[in-house]
Amino acid sequence: MENKLNYKRTFFIGLAFLSISAFWQVYDNIIPLILQNSFGMGETVTGVVMAMDNVLALVLLPVFGLLSDKVNTPLGKRTPFIICGTTLAVIFMLLLPVSDKMRHLPMFVVVLFLVLISMGLYRSPAVALMPDLTPNRLRSKANAVINLMGAVGGVYSLIMIKLLVGAGDTPDYMPLFVSVAALMVIAVGILVITVRENRIKQEMKPYMTDDAEDASEDVPQKTVLSKEVKRSMIFMLVSIFFWFTAYNAVTTAFSRYTKVVWKLEGGGFADCLMVATVAAIISYIPIGHIASKFGRKKTIMGGVLLMAGCYAAATFVGEYHFLINIAFALIGMAWAAINVNSYPMIVAMSKGADVGKFTGTYYTFSMSAQILTPILSGFLLENISYRTLFPYALVFSLLAFLTMTQVRHGDVKPVKKESVLENFDVED
Repeated sequence: MENKLNYKRTFFIGLAFLSISAFWQVYDNIIPLILQNSFGMGETVTGVVMAMDNVLALVLLPVFGLLSDKVNTPLGKRTPFIICGTTLAVIFMLLLPVSDKMRHLPMFVVVLFLVLISMGLYRSPAVALMPDLTPNRLRSKANAVINLMGAVGGVYSLIMIKLLVGAGDTPDYMPLFVSVAALMVIAVGILVITVRENRIKQEMKPYMTDDAEDASEDVPQKTVLSKEVKRSMIFMLVSIFFWFTAYNAVTTAFSRYTKVVWKLEGGGFADCLMVATVAAIISYIPIGHIASKFGRKKTIMGGVLLMAGCYAAATFVGEYHFLINIAFALIGMAWAAINVNSYPMIVAMSKGADVGKFTGTYYTFSMSAQILTPILSGFLLENISYRTLFPYALVFSLLAFLTMTQVRHGDVKPVKKESVLENFDVED
């Protein structure tokens, strides 16, 4: 039996997620700047466009995930989608700065739509590749590696934004897009060369039997959630909606906010986001210990309060100061505390019922928030003031805290991780 994770192979598998994360970091931070500064879109319309990726994701991710389950090619099930999706995404994303420079809005919108479809083409297959090639008992460690690879991709893009985005309202974004496109091509190229999907799947067949054995064990029959548990589940899902509404509003509008309110030029805003990302990664291990001692609910509520406190403090900041990075480090830690513990609470409450159904519901609530909040927060930024951003995030964070107080079930103390690495096993 394969008792140890093949870290080298998992690293290569994780290159697909690295490429995906690198793209989304650029999308979230640069596309709003182009829409606003190059094409003169208001904040509300910009929010609608920025919500489009989540709307498409609700449709595309299940469809392409299902398609990749059904195909069988010499390259495997997932690899063709990864190759095609990356190739198309790179081609179309390099047309974005071209259409930006031409100030050709119809071209930009069409190309952006094609980029999002291309990314949707390979996101689910890329995520599914790891469990396809990893025995069940090793997937926690493997998922930790995948998440760390994704974080590396995001940090890479933030560094490139910092270095390659010049000052002014309409800088040349081509060097940035080329640098990220190059990373995507190199990462997926290495994956295709090193990860021979069909061959590895054949080699792993003897070690994948534990999945069947697990399935044959006595499993509780699906039961209907009790009234009390259902009430907790509803409040948990509403809490998820609220904190995603708060957090995604800040991440989506931050690049514009820093330019208008804090007078930061070029890619200066990337510093705060890098600090938050690195702080989140570092905090996974201590958060695991905190949740083991105090429980997941208290850890989440502490994270929500910490995040709310940072949003409240940021409301009164009139111009950028280095100390702002401390607040963003705390926001990164708070978001990690929330993110690590929320989905396991959903699973704990749905145990014995339909875990798959409530997993889907979890993503429906989180993604719905990410569809709504760019539009709603954008409307406030445009029609009232940019300074509404952090109060907006504060209000929804406090609402999340209040609804979490009504969650009475699913709060189990997680068992100690078998290895340090497993602390990075976070739900996507």
